[in-house]
Amino acid sequence: MTTLLTILIFIVSYLLLMMEKWNRALVALTGGVLLLICNVYEWDDAFGFIDWKTISLLFSMMVLVSITKKTGIFTFAAIKLAQLVKGRPIPLLVVSGLFTAIGSAFLDNVTTVLLFVPVLLSLVKQLQLPAFPYLLTTIFASNIGGASTLIGDPPNIMIGQAVNHFTFLSFINHLGPVTLIVLIFTLWILMSIFKKQLTYDERRAQTFMEMDASEHLVRSPLLYRSVGVLLLTISGFMLHPFIHMDLTTIAVTGALLLMFLTDNEIDVEQVFHEVEWVTLFFFIGLFMLVGGLETVGLIDELARGIVWISDGDLPFTSMLMLWTSGILSGVVDNIPFVAAMIPVVQELQGYGMMNVDPIWWSLALGACLGGNGTLIGASANVVVAGLAASYREPIPFFKFALYGVPILFLSLIISTFYIMIRYLLPFMT
Repeated sequence: MTTLLTILIFIVSYLLLMMEKWNRALVALTGGVLLLICNVYEWDDAFGFIDWKTISLLFSMMVLVSITKKTGIFTFAAIKLAQLVKGRPIPLLVVSGLFTAIGSAFLDNVTTVLLFVPVLLSLVKQLQLPAFPYLLTTIFASNIGGASTLIGDPPNIMIGQAVNHFTFLSFINHLGPVTLIVLIFTLWILMSIFKKQLTYDERRAQTFMEMDASEHLVRSPLLYRSVGVLLLTISGFMLHPFIHMDLTTIAVTGALLLMFLTDNEIDVEQVFHEVEWVTLFFFIGLFMLVGGLETVGLIDELARGIVWISDGDLPFTSMLMLWTSGILSGVVDNIPFVAAMIPVVQELQGYGMMNVDPIWWSLALGACLGGNGTLIGASANVVVAGLAASYREPIPFFKFALYGVPILFLSLIISTFYIMIRYLLPFMT
């Protein structure tokens, strides 16, 4: 009875999120509280399901961005970026995607979108271009780029910690080539879809090229302090594999340091007021909902079912892992699913499967690329949606899925051929 009730609450909450008639944080939190009322779990368990590291990382980056954007540096960067491509919409779409993918690979995708989306929205407003194509490109590129390195996406971090012989370079070597192919195809498709919508206005672009980007900079100690701390934090992210400090610790330290350094210039309460609390509480509610599925054993049963269906066959297990994690990650958050699958893959070695590396790479690709399926499939998606809504550029759930689901299946098809050619065919021969 408890299992059925948990599934019902999850499905109803998910349907309400898709309908978009109520605030998404309110819907997710209500679903989580209903699980508490129905005694699916207790408060202690609920707090255990919430990934506070993710919440703290998001909060810290929101604080850093909130203070830094007061200097005008993001508007300055936005104008320079547009002037680099001479205000042409299609090249700007490509540059935005490449910039986001690279940033997501060597920082992490949530941090990258937190930094870049305010710049992007300022940019398209200046050029009077529709924001949706650029937001869509940013989300897709963030998940694709994040899939290519150990620190790019939370599932990769979890897998990298679980497998001792996987290094930072291992992820680039094994996942970098396929994510590059997926990114190229994705950008080409988006260019083809939106080229009629993104028309070039030479007069508007010429006016934009004549703008002096430096006029938007507020030259004060705040500029140098905020940019300095932001660059220091980003450097910490990039050096994460070498300094062995948790990403969340780096982000929290950076946020606190910047608030102390700018306390005389900016009121802390004002900074907290500008934090995207709706996004943070939506994450909390989502973690609680998925935690209910974990409590009743649904995710674990799904993991066992994969092992039972595959019967220990490496090629079949790899393909099943890729497509199952890909499709499910488009529906539920990929973090708890990966957490449930890691011990399953580790146990496969006990069944005589000595080389399970192809299964690990299949899990990483499916979980990260699957996030492009729906608006709540990955953390970066939710963050972009929250930022866009605050700028009055909402991203409708079904409109996103109309583009996201085909991109998801294209990514999985490309990944299938890649895994087959690089790992499974040599194994079978």
